[in-house]
Amino acid sequence: MKKKSHPLTVAQNPEEGTPILALKELVARLHRDQNKIQDLLSSLGFALRSFNNLNQFLELTPLMASRVADAEGGALILLKNNGQIRLEQVHCQNGYACHSIRQGIEKVTKEISIFKGDGSSFSLDEEIKKYLPPEVQIFSTPILVKNDERGRLYVFSSAPDYLWNQTRKKLVQLVADQTSVAIANHELTEELRKKERQDRELEIASEIQYHLLPGKCPDIKGVELAAVCKTANRIGGDYYDFIPTNYDQLRQKGVNNHVPWSLVIGDVMGKGVPAGLIMTMTRGMLRAEILNRHSPAKILEHLNRVMYADLENSHRFVTLFYSEYDPLTKMLSYSNAAHNPPLLWRYQSNAIEKLDTWGMLVGLEPDSEYEDSSVQLEEGDTVLYYTDGLTDAVNQHGDRFDEDNLYNAFKWACLHFETAQLILDYLLESVHNFIGSENHYSDDITLVVLKLKKTIVP
Repeated sequence: MKKKSHPLTVAQNPEEGTPILALKELVARLHRDQNKIQDLLSSLGFALRSFNNLNQFLELTPLMASRVADAEGGALILLKNNGQIRLEQVHCQNGYACHSIRQGIEKVTKEISIFKGDGSSFSLDEEIKKYLPPEVQIFSTPILVKNDERGRLYVFSSAPDYLWNQTRKKLVQLVADQTSVAIANHELTEELRKKERQDRELEIASEIQYHLLPGKCPDIKGVELAAVCKTANRIGGDYYDFIPTNYDQLRQKGVNNHVPWSLVIGDVMGKGVPAGLIMTMTRGMLRAEILNRHSPAKILEHLNRVMYADLENSHRFVTLFYSEYDPLTKMLSYSNAAHNPPLLWRYQSNAIEKLDTWGMLVGLEPDSEYEDSSVQLEEGDTVLYYTDGLTDAVNQHGDRFDEDNLYNAFKWACLHFETAQLILDYLLESVHNFIGSENHYSDDITLVVLKLKKTIVP
């Protein structure tokens, strides 16, 4: 009997073994191609993680695209924000068509200065094809960043049997996606650096503004002072100041606490950096104007004339209450430029008065006039200067702290506390409790408390 052959011995037949060997070779080649592609994509991922310079990564993109697609070369064209196009990088293998391809793409990108985003990426492809040798095939895929086309990645081949199949298309798209990630990461890094610079500049501006406000309250005979300025943002538009009306007399020893002092509070319309700049300008001009020794109304009138043009150009206004206190006569002279009138609590009668005069906002009209007024203060009397951030503070229900709450809190504090600082602390605590611990101030808040000391009878 003839012995049967084992199935594996079929390959020993030369005629029957050829298809199997071919199949094995095909599988091996596919395996090698797969490993090659994986290595290329792994290298691209490593570059994406490691390169700090976007240009270094973009140099690899056309090379990687041509390798994974088995093409002769690749090109990367980026679209600028202003609509212009730029040839970023070209890669092609040595060959008779390489020079022509590079020249053609460079010529197109130079001639087309504006890229129109309404589907014109296809017209860009067509323009490039016009400048390429007829035997060169070119294929492209978009580079999308946040659904916005920011460029196109091209591969080209002069092989007549080259196929732009689904696999190659997906691989090139994968390289384009990695490029999109690199561009997005670069832009995000630049934004973060810009924000860090801005934050540092704001921090410096905040420090400067903080040092422009009085570091401490002056020592005025018979008076206690307390002041605070809380900004809603890093830079605020509130302003308060204590300014000696006679610097020469202030330098003389023994009479320092007898010098009349200007007490001023103001508020620039708006918040943030623009308001802070106006506040700084107001401070400098007011301090210079006080040296002329005019009345409070004249000082506001002159200040308005000087600042009007700048305020009009910036579309800003300033409310300002200017006062001068004479410790020898206990007289408070003042004029108001549409600021919240300070409150005067009378020790003897337990009554509250408003200190107000007529007058327009600084910067509203070039020839605004202001009114002078004065009040005689007595021992135990207390004056509260404040900005509208205090009364406009809003709680979680949308209710304002308003003037009534301020009157009640101020009167209670004056009755129960002996020092200006304790009165100020109580008012801040009242507003904080009103808006709630989880809420923040929506506007700058500034308070100045002036309290006349009571004579201690032995």
